[in-house]
Amino acid sequence: MPSHPEQHASAEGHPSAVVRHSVPLLPQPRYWLLWGVVLAAAVLALGFSVQSVSGVTSSELGVDQELSRHHSGTLTTAAMALNFLFAPVAGVCLVLVIGLYVLLVRKSFVRAAMFVLFACSGWVASEAFKLIVARHRPDPALLFDPLAPETGSNSFPSGHTAFAVALAFALYFLVRGTRWGVVTAWVGAVLAVVVAWSRIYIGVHYPSDVVASFLATSAAVIVLAGLWNRYVPRVFARLPFGAGLEAASETAAANPAHGS
Repeated sequence: MPSHPEQHASAEGHPSAVVRHSVPLLPQPRYWLLWGVVLAAAVLALGFSVQSVSGVTSSELGVDQELSRHHSGTLTTAAMALNFLFAPVAGVCLVLVIGLYVLLVRKSFVRAAMFVLFACSGWVASEAFKLIVARHRPDPALLFDPLAPETGSNSFPSGHTAFAVALAFALYFLVRGTRWGVVTAWVGAVLAVVVAWSRIYIGVHYPSDVVASFLATSAAVIVLAGLWNRYVPRVFARLPFGAGLEAASETAAANPAHGS
């Protein structure tokens, strides 16, 4: 990843330097916009392929049916719990709670905004591709044990999985550079894979739906990170309250005993 000189700029003597120092600059590939376009194109290519190539959906349905035939109490409980926790209502509550914690307890408006923005990027990306591809969900009547029967043309990609991937990115960006960074990255990746498995296990998505969720969310995060790095420091440089609040927070954190 290329380094960003703004991250290391001195915060002394210039308001914009304070803001650039306090706004976290995120990792991004060199050709971030191209990567985003390529990943988005891969999602569309996969979506139109599974819609048009004969036999693909039937083969994928066989995976859902096989899992449906071997449901167990423990796995079903776990899958249904994830079905609830990563659904839109519970997901919004989770994002708001973490965002408010960062804002009110950690005293960082910019990091709270960053977390909410990236955590929601998966939903936005998945909804956009759902409208374009319009793939029908697996028919619950063809499953041996449908756990959460759903119908409609919003199967591709999986919104639950997209949210799990985006949440993993957002949490990692919050703690990146601390001792929790690597642990958070691994836990987030594992959780996203488990959520993806749960969507197939329950029988509401095909395998290609959850694969597309990883690609779609990665495309959204890469583009969003590039836009964030390019524009957000400039925006905050023009907000006097942004510079003041962030600078005061960092000064207090760096000098906890000052004035005592």
